[in-house]
Amino acid sequence: MELPGLAFAVWMLICFYAPVGGYPNGKVREACTSMVPCHGSSPQLSPEHTITVNGTEFKPGDSIEVHLSGPVFEGFFIQARDAEHLESPALGSFMLADRGASQLLTCAHTKNSAVSHTSKAKKKHIKVYWIAPGNAPKRVQFLATVVKKYKIFWVKIPGPIVSQPNALSPTPPLHATSGAVSTSHPVSYLSKPFNASSCGRTKFCIRNPSNCDPESASCFFLSFQQEGSSVFVEMSGPSEGYLAFALSHDQWMGDDDAYLCVGEDHRVRTITAYLKERSPPVLDSENALEDVSWRLADGLLQCSFRRSIRLPAHKGRFNLDASYYIFLADGEASEGGVIHKHRQQPLITNGIYNITGLPQDIGGSRSPRLIKAHGTLMFIAWITTVSIGVIVARFFKPVWSYSFLFGKEMWFQVHRMLMLTTVMLTSISFVLPFIYRGGWSQQAGFHPYLGCTVMALAIFQALMAGFRPSRHAPRRQLFNWFHWCTGTAARILAVVTMFLGMNLAALDLPDPWDTYTMIAFVTWHVGIDVLLEIHSYCLIRKVEVIEYDRVQILQSLTSAEAEGRLFKQIVLTIYVCGNIVFLIAFLAAINQI
Repeated sequence: MELPGLAFAVWMLICFYAPVGGYPNGKVREACTSMVPCHGSSPQLSPEHTITVNGTEFKPGDSIEVHLSGPVFEGFFIQARDAEHLESPALGSFMLADRGASQLLTCAHTKNSAVSHTSKAKKKHIKVYWIAPGNAPKRVQFLATVVKKYKIFWVKIPGPIVSQPNALSPTPPLHATSGAVSTSHPVSYLSKPFNASSCGRTKFCIRNPSNCDPESASCFFLSFQQEGSSVFVEMSGPSEGYLAFALSHDQWMGDDDAYLCVGEDHRVRTITAYLKERSPPVLDSENALEDVSWRLADGLLQCSFRRSIRLPAHKGRFNLDASYYIFLADGEASEGGVIHKHRQQPLITNGIYNITGLPQDIGGSRSPRLIKAHGTLMFIAWITTVSIGVIVARFFKPVWSYSFLFGKEMWFQVHRMLMLTTVMLTSISFVLPFIYRGGWSQQAGFHPYLGCTVMALAIFQALMAGFRPSRHAPRRQLFNWFHWCTGTAARILAVVTMFLGMNLAALDLPDPWDTYTMIAFVTWHVGIDVLLEIHSYCLIRKVEVIEYDRVQILQSLTSAEAEGRLFKQIVLTIYVCGNIVFLIAFLAAINQI
């Protein structure tokens, strides 16, 4: 086969086997550059569909209404590109008019820079909004790929070109007026993202993740800079709904001074509010903020404003020259700027700070320290100590049968030490959420119920072990079965409880990483258990007679199994190292939130 023919065949093979082949769910990121669906056929030449917009000029931050219409179609892909260089990456960001029919995608590392379908449902019309970025070229053209049927599609249908006016620098967009944002002061448009270079020097900054760049689409940023008798505030983060921060006397939501930047009709409304307990914020009818500016582009919502350090005439506004805990939250806002509960636990500073005092560059945590400690102790107990203790008791009696520690067989002493450590860590960890919440949590679903069950089983197991009959007592076999059943039930429920707890708002480890990692740990433990069982079975087969006691739970194993002492010790070493790796991974994840 000639080289061009081979290349074409390889390309067709990749398209045929690509996991996004056909893209029925609209996840077409692999086609960001070419905009060509891997459907194994050539695109049509004469487009039947058209792209229209509601204007021909734009300024950075402006919102342009984009329509795609024509005969019935199943899929689509819309981008905006530099009209002078149509092979350049997608630019700007889109907002949706109908979340049921369209979805936002990230192309060329620019969040929300493309729009596609959500399903194969037939449609005739799509409407979206394009937000011009601050670094937009002079002329921008909209392009669309439309799929009528699997084998019938058009690629890069040219749409209208919109241009910037001849002005050398961006000016506030027409819709950013004082009336539109409900403030008594003029509103302007931010021409570029915030800068963190002055953090810790002239600005008091809070960043999440720590030391992140405010221009990044994953950085939450809040800064305060005292200027005479006022404080200039900058807030930025990846949000399509709202960003908010609050000043609080404690680490609980309620009786707090809050400031919100809410995305509404493709602009940003900056408002003050008062937080009362765990209820929705009470918005102020009169705004005390000055020099309000905003920017909504590249997947970032940014706003800035100025506030006097003291506002005695405005009830609910705290003095800014005192020390507070600082909250930083984000969430969704529906049509009309109605805000909803934050989608993740707010970032909360670890201590109280005076934002008009010494400039600092700090972070925070989205999980309270007591909840972090709760998760840490539970992971140590149920991933490390209990798992190793079970393996030792189940498979290492013959290996350490003639080794003694403090007058008892070594396997028994190691097993007892690890299990008592598990009960101790579980007991300490168990009380921490109750201390944090001040009682029972109604927001944690089944997690606390299962946690109480695991705690009860762990204590019962320890008490039962204290009354263990002697080795040859008539009730020993009954004890063995109860001991095994109780321990196994506790371990299974503990894993289920950890699965549920990892995604609760108070901890919320990275998803789906946490689920996959826990599944990997369970697979690792079961795999080692099965390997040792097979090894023991193979050793037993070497002898002609298997002792009747072999079938009893936790009874002494046959002498034949002791022949695999070296193999078992190697497996145990590998198993302990593997468990420590899993434990470190979970503890590192807890430390990052």
